[in-house]
Amino acid sequence: MRRRMHAASMLTAALLVLAACGGGGGGGGGAAGPAAPAGPPQRGGEITVLENASFAGGWPTGLDPATNTTGGANIAQMSAIYGGLFRLEAADDGSGAEVVPHQAESYELLDGGTTVRITIREGLRFTDGTPFDAEAVAFNFRRAVDSPCTCSPTWPLAENGITTDGPRTVVLTFTRPFAAVINAFPATNVNWIASPTALEQKGEEQFALEPVGAGPFRVVSNQLSSELVLERNPEYFKEGLPYLDKLTFQSIGGDQPAYQALLAGQAQAYEGLNTTPLLEQAQEAGRISVTVQPATSPYVVQLNTRNAPFDDQRAREAIYHATDFGAIAQGLFRGRYPVSQSFTGPGGLFHHETVEGYPAHDPERARQLVGELGGLTVTLGTLKGYVAEQVMTALQTQWQEAGITVQIESYELNTLIGEFNSGEWDSMLQTAGAWDPAAGVGVGFRFSSDSPFTGVKDPELDRMLDTAEATLDPAEREQLYVDAGRYISDHAYAPFGLAFAPANLATEGVYGPGLTTKIPPIVVNTGVHWDEVWRAPR
Repeated sequence: MRRRMHAASMLTAALLVLAACGGGGGGGGGAAGPAAPAGPPQRGGEITVLENASFAGGWPTGLDPATNTTGGANIAQMSAIYGGLFRLEAADDGSGAEVVPHQAESYELLDGGTTVRITIREGLRFTDGTPFDAEAVAFNFRRAVDSPCTCSPTWPLAENGITTDGPRTVVLTFTRPFAAVINAFPATNVNWIASPTALEQKGEEQFALEPVGAGPFRVVSNQLSSELVLERNPEYFKEGLPYLDKLTFQSIGGDQPAYQALLAGQAQAYEGLNTTPLLEQAQEAGRISVTVQPATSPYVVQLNTRNAPFDDQRAREAIYHATDFGAIAQGLFRGRYPVSQSFTGPGGLFHHETVEGYPAHDPERARQLVGELGGLTVTLGTLKGYVAEQVMTALQTQWQEAGITVQIESYELNTLIGEFNSGEWDSMLQTAGAWDPAAGVGVGFRFSSDSPFTGVKDPELDRMLDTAEATLDPAEREQLYVDAGRYISDHAYAPFGLAFAPANLATEGVYGPGLTTKIPPIVVNTGVHWDEVWRAPR
């Protein structure tokens, strides 16, 4: 039940980005625009960061980690306020990415991966002056695992599985090994630790408006889904950080108005640009920095194997043979975005571009299969959005050329969720994948039998994914995911396609990790290190 609730809420993050996906693939180049800084980071100044109202720019239930139902979209705001026990870091070009302790000092995986010990840095305090210790962290963990947040973890907790061992160590006990637990932290609400004292004093409703954490910034004002104004936390645990005096997040109605606002000097950064023509325009104009992030989440055509026609493997194979994502990548996007045959992108862990035995584009074989079936009629749906609808229309053309009758549908989010929950859908163009396949909106979200947003009910595939999630050795995990990708292909469960990631924009003189450098998106948008973002004096 917990996994189903978690998957339902995580759908918001996965589907909203699909509506805009069209920018930022691993093949699209890196930063463009103004030159790199000539000197070291400077302290002081302020910036305004724009967030798309349909995704990261909406936080309708506030910013309490346990009650923010859109937390998976609000990683920017949450990390600025709370910091994070762990965070994903990478070289400037996006290589060498790894999750490292941040407010945590260290961690240990013991007992074959069924026990995790996390030690907190000594002397941490929330901005209300109260201690950030093991009891505070355990309190937050217990709230988080039962919360409606889009990023509540799916831990296989044992009974009384959250305990403390001294003032700085929290112990998690699982019913089975969970090797991906640390990699999943930056994408889940257990990463953001709120002050228990402030929560008790304010009450949940007021705390959601006036959250108190131990991150680089503290809240000045919070207008839900509109504007969040933050100021430097003078007691932040990293000496000399943050660089900025003030950081404001402002909601805006899409890529085009955000780009125009940057050009007009009304803001200094924008997270999550996805519109391909606008991305190219911004790169060619060269007036602002454009950083295309490494792709971690490919498109996938989900096929509902529980119902006709896709309960027949021949129908699924016909879709594979009729689909040519390579042609779509070249025809619509001029080769900007890589094509993946599995649930990983080039910016993530365990990526392999091809899968052994993957059904090739073969329209003639597709037509033969359609003939054997006595015809094939399908409905293909997606969330409303510029690029998603372009890709869907291209697929309709390819499938019709193979003799498949295709009706296409674009859904609003609530309607799309209803379609999945009804179980009566045929096929859906969605995204699948995460930096770590077991974290965030990973492979299990689309393929595990207990997810409400899967078209597959296969105990053997469940076993393969659970085993990969549990395996501690990275080389063994990689092979297990290779095997799972081949199993999906062999059973023609869902053809994969273009891999996308959004781009981040910054005006001249604004720099920072994940904003003007590359960090693979651990869920959808890159986790910018707001404590290290700085602005050159004007």
